[in-house]
Amino acid sequence: MNVRLKRAKELMGYAVQLTKDEGLPTMVKRGAGFVRRRFFGKRARYLPGKKVLEAQAAEMVGKTAENCGLPTISILTPLYNTPENYLREFLGSFVNQTAPNGQLCLADASDDAHPEVERVVREYQQKNQRIVYKKVENKGIAANTNAAETLATGEYLALADHDDVLAPHAMYAMGKAVLQLREKGEPDGFLYSDEALFTKDIKKPMVGHFKPDYAPDYLLCCNYICHLAVFKRALYEQLGGERPECDGSQDHDLFLRLIEQTGGAAHLPQVLYYWRVHAGSTSGGTDAKPYVAAAAKKALTDHLSRTGRTGTVEDGLFPSTYRVKWDIEGDPKVSILIPNKDHTDDLEKCLYSIWSKTEWDNFEVIVIENNSTDPATFAYYKDAEKRYEGLKVVTWPEKGFNFSAINNFGRKAAQGEYLLLLNNDVEVRNGDWLTELLRQCAHPGGAAICGAMLYYPDETLQHAGVVTGLGGYAGHSHKYKKAGGSGYLFRAATVQDFSAVTGACLLVRTSVWDEVKGLDEKFAVAFNDVDFCLRVRDKGYRIVWTPYAQLTHYESKSRGGDEKDPVKAARFAAEQQRLYDIHGKADILDDPYYNPSLTRDREDFSESGDLRNLKEGKVTVRWRNA
Repeated sequence: MNVRLKRAKELMGYAVQLTKDEGLPTMVKRGAGFVRRRFFGKRARYLPGKKVLEAQAAEMVGKTAENCGLPTISILTPLYNTPENYLREFLGSFVNQTAPNGQLCLADASDDAHPEVERVVREYQQKNQRIVYKKVENKGIAANTNAAETLATGEYLALADHDDVLAPHAMYAMGKAVLQLREKGEPDGFLYSDEALFTKDIKKPMVGHFKPDYAPDYLLCCNYICHLAVFKRALYEQLGGERPECDGSQDHDLFLRLIEQTGGAAHLPQVLYYWRVHAGSTSGGTDAKPYVAAAAKKALTDHLSRTGRTGTVEDGLFPSTYRVKWDIEGDPKVSILIPNKDHTDDLEKCLYSIWSKTEWDNFEVIVIENNSTDPATFAYYKDAEKRYEGLKVVTWPEKGFNFSAINNFGRKAAQGEYLLLLNNDVEVRNGDWLTELLRQCAHPGGAAICGAMLYYPDETLQHAGVVTGLGGYAGHSHKYKKAGGSGYLFRAATVQDFSAVTGACLLVRTSVWDEVKGLDEKFAVAFNDVDFCLRVRDKGYRIVWTPYAQLTHYESKSRGGDEKDPVKAARFAAEQQRLYDIHGKADILDDPYYNPSLTRDREDFSESGDLRNLKEGKVTVRWRNA
């Protein structure tokens, strides 16, 4: 009865929070998925198949850490009054690794009332001599982790909590990943994997945390890297280990300092770590450890100071998230380009919202007239130019509709250091929208492109970044989700790295626009923004999205849908194919900021129905720099 009651409470809490964040229909859909996974789901869905694990173990039969061919990874774990059942599960997960290249370094700060901690560890040492242990004075988690590091002999280190569980192939997969990086000539100083949450049994995980490849702006908003992180011991020692002054967010602080040395990180999209959810664990929410936020903000502030970047670190939109309010360098002028054909009511709503709400005052607006037929439109233009200071109307001389050509023409009239592509059917919601877009770009080390949060009029999300590969080509992150939710792993509520953002509201440095020669005019209607962003990304620039610039988008009011018109449908299909031809189908389907274990069918970041990469234990590590 107690177990049933506990499960009922767990499900009720999940349902209430999901309804609050994303609405009743989403709660019903996702809630059903939660029940299916939590209580009736396929066991061990994130673990490699039995034959895969057996093959790994067979490959390592008779081998030791010294001759197995894999780099040694020393796992640092502070112990403190660890419940015996948790400790046994953790130690067992190390003892039963499929490869012998691990070393477990335990620093035990348990008090005198918990002698069983040492007793259990000594018992497991008899099973595996790769477990090393020492008793230490309790000086906090960072100092205790540093004490564990003095026991380490491995070339690499990893961090693990005393109440969690390692996946059975964690050491094998990470060792192979390091070798793969070396074979490709890529940096091998810092790697991380995916992880999952569980309560009792890792074969019945609650949910997976499927992470993007290295995403520097996301990392400034939360410690999305977490577990399992592996890094060179020499780097750790060079940095002086973990900092006690950041206890509570000591790992986040360490990862930022490591990134400063390595310039990036490698991501292995395998679930190699299981994070136990229980009262008092950080995985259960930061309310259990309120000092975490203060430590995280210190870690981030110190990171800015060390890297010479200036801004203010503040709390984010949700607990355990943060935002950097970057200092904008200078007083850059923004040229806002708005194509328009008739629809003056939409345009007036857009222009009025810009002039009545925008706090950043160094801007100009260029309306690009393209083939209007209503005489009243031209009368409206003359009136609007009188009412809105800094507005000018230029006329595109060609016929038909070509979004790319129209904006390329408008750029010729622009004088700003930044260009902002803006649809005529959007309405500004917050006064600092343009300031927030500039914050992400107009500072040393900033992004080249920034996109905004766009809402439908019914207060659901229209755009929170673009993921390539969704639906086979590209789709909007978290589309149709209820406004106000955090999204998947806070990805709808924090500044994010993306491969693309929508051209309905896209800020770009003018110099970058010119460098890539603007929009490709062979993408007349669709995918011109995606193609543009991918070309900018391929030049080594970053594309980000911010939830702090908010607009309402009355989508496609200027144009009808394409699917019912055979000519438009054919053009749309041709532009889809052109996207493949230019950027490669494999690259389009493999967005580095979207995990391969997530669905490609929907925009909701739900689990893929095909987890073969996990079941087959594939080691395909992906390095990215800043």
